[in-house]
Amino acid sequence: MSDITEIIKGIEKLRPIPQVAHKIMSIAQDPETSSSELSDVVVYDQALTAGLLRMCNCAYFGLSKTIDSVHHAVVYLGMDQVVDLVLMISGAENLKKRQDGYDLREGELWRNSVSSALIARELAEKKGSKNNHLIFTAALLKDIGKVVLNQYVAGSSEKINTLVSMQGLSFIEAEKEVIGIDHAELGAMVAEEWNFAPKMVKVIRNHHLSEGLSNIDFETSIVFLADTLCMMMGIGVGVDGLAYRFHSEVLEHLNITERDMQEIMAGFAGKIKQVEDFINLS
Repeated sequence: MSDITEIIKGIEKLRPIPQVAHKIMSIAQDPETSSSELSDVVVYDQALTAGLLRMCNCAYFGLSKTIDSVHHAVVYLGMDQVVDLVLMISGAENLKKRQDGYDLREGELWRNSVSSALIARELAEKKGSKNNHLIFTAALLKDIGKVVLNQYVAGSSEKINTLVSMQGLSFIEAEKEVIGIDHAELGAMVAEEWNFAPKMVKVIRNHHLSEGLSNIDFETSIVFLADTLCMMMGIGVGVDGLAYRFHSEVLEHLNITERDMQEIMAGFAGKIKQVEDFINLS
């Protein structure tokens, strides 16, 4: 078993989500906020503004007009979309790197993270959620613990894979057994360190439903299902991709049918080229 204290120290090596992203989320959650207030916060961060405009003008959005200012981005895409784009740009650096321990090439973890977030937002909107930013961000950062745990998984891969294949443990259970901590638990610690809301910390910690189905909440159900759909579509799937349990009770909890799942996957697959272009710009 690894030294948990040393593993946790690895959080310090991550690039934290910038304070401007937290400020933007706070502004967006205030019903009295105007689009100009949001624009004023973003526009003073040159790198963030450049990244935002680059993404707004990609084929994913299919806009007929060129977006040339943060204000125009808010007007044409809406405040919610702009907030989510800012969060994507802020999280990109940590998640784009290769993760050899999980057999993920450069960009694959990021592809899975963004796809999960986009699908989670779609599911949340369909269900009339009022916590869309929290759900999007939790889905985007759900695997941030893998970045810290990667080297330890690489050094224990044989033991972990044996527990999965021979004893029927899920990958996250095997991580916990061999290393002493799993990537979801570690991801929750990262979210706490970055001062995210307790609710988001809880969703990230339980996004594989490793804590069981008792008292499962709406937000965690959405993130779990979005992650499952990405794995089913083979998006950013590494060595652990097929070694998790699917809890069909989540579908009943969300009142989602298998047909709904098929339609979501078909719709996402239909625009995968635009999605890839969108991801590569972030």
